[in-house]
Amino acid sequence: MSDSSGATGRQEQERSRVTRQRLMQAAIGALCELGWAGATMTVIAERAGVSRGACQHHFPTRADLVAAAVEYVGQQQVEEALRRSAVLPADERRTEAILHMLADIYTSPLFIAAVQLWVAAAADPELRAQLTPLEARTGREVHRLTVKLLEVDDKDSEVRELVQASLDLVRGLALANLLRDDSARRKKVLHRWARTLDAALGARRSRRD
Repeated sequence: MSDSSGATGRQEQERSRVTRQRLMQAAIGALCELGWAGATMTVIAERAGVSRGACQHHFPTRADLVAAAVEYVGQQQVEEALRRSAVLPADERRTEAILHMLADIYTSPLFIAAVQLWVAAAADPELRAQLTPLEARTGREVHRLTVKLLEVDDKDSEVRELVQASLDLVRGLALANLLRDDSARRKKVLHRWARTLDAALGARRSRRD
């Protein structure tokens, strides 16, 4: 009896996990295509193939759902970047390859959805309260990832500022890509910045040595 109950409980947990994932993925898709105004709970539930009641069972409010969705997909992207880092070049091309990998994160559907949320949060206190700590946490994760990939000392304030400047640059280029394909210009800018970054980081290492 207990084994049967345990198996049933695990099946229910798995169904719940799958449903939550479908809802979060549907939320990201709706935000990208329809924006905050169009990504209602009803629309998201329909896209996920569940009832509105089931949607609200997992996520009581739309702000709860989209915040969870952004965090979930963000974590997936960081994990994917870590997997891809295993095949990054180890020579002078490495820094530029890292910058392009970060650019892939910031030109993904998640970034488009996040921009929609940032704009909406400016006028929605509830959504802003949900997103502010999430944005800070996601920013720290991407910063840590970049430090790890560049193999630099984040305790050095100048190095930390260089890493943050790199992320700010990549995000800015991603915003420029929202209205049109800006990939050709982005490639040139990242090529130039990779040289600048390598020179600056190399100078910091020389001073320490």
